[in-house]
Amino acid sequence: QALLTESGGGWVQPGGSLRLACSASKRVSVISGMGWYRQAPGKQRELVARILSGRPETSYADSVKGRFTISRDIASNTLYLQMNNLEPEDTAVYYCNTAPTPRSTYWGQGTQVTVSS
Repeated sequence: QALLTESGGGWVQPGGSLRLACSASKRVSVISGMGWYRQAPGKQRELVARILSGRPETSYADSVKGRFTISRDIASNTLYLQMNNLEPEDTAVYYCNTAPTPRSTYWGQGTQVTVSS
């Protein structure tokens, strides 16, 4: 069983919205410091949003600030990423993992987000 399972990706036109979800197994608690990462074709994986361990404080990459919102539901052990006003540059495979340091054994399959007209 995968430790982290991402879902919610898809195709959307510029300006559209998507909500990604990351379901964590019982071996991982989303109350930990968690983040959303993305990897676009030909580029390195980057951290775009994180939420602190046990605290509600969040931080974002400049490229998504004001458009993306990270949140978590401890009861269901799920991490979310609300993405609004999407741009073609947001096209990537999105992953969740611990943050700021991801654990190599936690990487899931990711979920593809494609923004195009």
